[in-house]
Amino acid sequence: MPAQPSAPVEAPKQEVRVKEQLAQPWKVIVLNDPVNLMSYVVMVFRKVFGYDEQKANMHMMEVHEQGRSVLWSGEREVAENYLYQLQQWKLQALLESDD
Repeated sequence: MPAQPSAPVEAPKQEVRVKEQLAQPWKVIVLNDPVNLMSYVVMVFRKVFGYDEQKANMHMMEVHEQGRSVLWSGEREVAENYLYQLQQWKLQALLESDD
């Protein structure tokens, strides 16, 4: 008996969340810690982000007084690179999605 042609099998639809997560902006946040000197934190902000002295001081004071500061917001891959650099300088930092 000849085989009947079968209907094409459709793959289940998958949600494409990975693209959405990569496309949305991400925040690089540094947290306060009792170990690093204020002058050291300012120096790191200047080296990593290219901030001038005034902007680096402003972020350092925000970290000191509020416990955290958003240093940068943008693409996930760049944010991860900044996070890695801050961690290499022994600063406590994290990423958050910028909803």
